[in-house]
Amino acid sequence: MHAPPDPCKRADEPVDSPRRPTDIFPVSNDAAREKFKNYLASKGLRMTDQRLAIFEAAFARKEHFTAEELLDHARAIDDSVSRATVYRTLPIMTESALLREVDIGTNIKFYLPIANENSQVAQVICVDCNKIFEISAPFMEWYGSTVSSKLGLTPVSQRLQVSAHCIALKQGGVCKNHA
Repeated sequence: MHAPPDPCKRADEPVDSPRRPTDIFPVSNDAAREKFKNYLASKGLRMTDQRLAIFEAAFARKEHFTAEELLDHARAIDDSVSRATVYRTLPIMTESALLREVDIGTNIKFYLPIANENSQVAQVICVDCNKIFEISAPFMEWYGSTVSSKLGLTPVSQRLQVSAHCIALKQGGVCKNHA
């Protein structure tokens, strides 16, 4: 019996090719930081030390994170960062296309730095441990444009999210993704 494909691997990679989280989401912090500063300026907002700490904490993360996890990491950079500032800054960072917001239906939102503005991704969520995998889904742009244009519409956003059970947990009682 063949092992299921690893959702963290690109379709063009050999099945046995190792990948690290840093391979999946390469992000230029300098370019992203400049984009954040410009976006804030366009909204009449300042780049405060607290917002900068939140930005740095977010872009240091290579896995999905919650607002509370971000708060802990931002406070390690600047202990004056407040919970309210984190919760006000996250929507700004998602609106500016710096972070992707992922809602897996558990009343907790997860975030991840966006590696490429044009990258279309699908999310696969392990419902056994709530681990979120993001895989390249370049077909989504074509599909969204095709179905929208048939209705005389222009797509604004789209997402593909699959919920799945861990095969290893079902077969062996252990989910390798569960921390």
